[in-house]
Amino acid sequence: MKLTLTISKDNKCFEHSISVRRLLSIAVLSSMFILVSSRSTDSVSENLARVHVSQQIVAQVQQQINALSERATTQLAVVNQDIAQANVQLYALQSRVVTLAQSLGISDEDLEAIEPVLVNSPSGSHPLDMAITELQESLATKQSQLSMLESLVRGHHIDTEVQLSGRPIQRGWLSSYYGLREDPFTGESAQHTGLDFAGNSGDEVIATGAGIVSWAGKRYGYGEMVEIDHINGMKTRYAHNQTVHVAVGDVVTKGQVIAQMGSTGRSTGAHVHYEVLKNGRHVNPLPFVDGRAK
Repeated sequence: MKLTLTISKDNKCFEHSISVRRLLSIAVLSSMFILVSSRSTDSVSENLARVHVSQQIVAQVQQQINALSERATTQLAVVNQDIAQANVQLYALQSRVVTLAQSLGISDEDLEAIEPVLVNSPSGSHPLDMAITELQESLATKQSQLSMLESLVRGHHIDTEVQLSGRPIQRGWLSSYYGLREDPFTGESAQHTGLDFAGNSGDEVIATGAGIVSWAGKRYGYGEMVEIDHINGMKTRYAHNQTVHVAVGDVVTKGQVIAQMGSTGRSTGAHVHYEVLKNGRHVNPLPFVDGRAK
């Protein structure tokens, strides 16, 4: 079957015949071309969109990496600073160890033999982790050496350190003795359980022997008071302080400043009320102050 196309103009006539099959083929090809062209355009747009999204993701990841790098750099600087400070402390500790060793006549070879058992860091560790581990091991070694040396030092001087002697003040005067006296508040005769050392508010109060603080703070009648436990059942008390510089459980040495003189509690003026107790009972502190105690 054919279709005939006739065109007439100015007494002229043009005719063209085409089969229906050919016409359908042309129509199908034209439709496919249009479809393919449309799909190609859509695919390009989609691909461009995907590329744009990928670029945004890459940019975000890069920002995260940059931020992480900055944080890592900052943290590394802090760690390096901590290591530097620890090295300074280690150097000071080493100097202290050497000084104590020399005072006790311990040789460097004997000192090197005093080392704790250390756990090595696993192989393949980060260099910074290895540096920190080495520093910790060095500190552990020096602390072990120092503990041993200080034990030796305490062993050499324990008797003189713990033995009570001297006055609880660096300046001032003995203003009231142990025993019966007239109570300054009632005017009646009463037992005075210690010695009073007068001075100026703020003067330093010192421990008369090494020991452990068993009381530090307000106590009825005593005001701000410090009590120190010594060996052999001995205790000392320092009362009416303005300020206390130690806490319960602190280890104090002989001559250490433990408080400042004041007039807190049952007091008429700036002074230190100094007591000595043996097995829980008050004794006269004067023999300990002047060195006559046995």
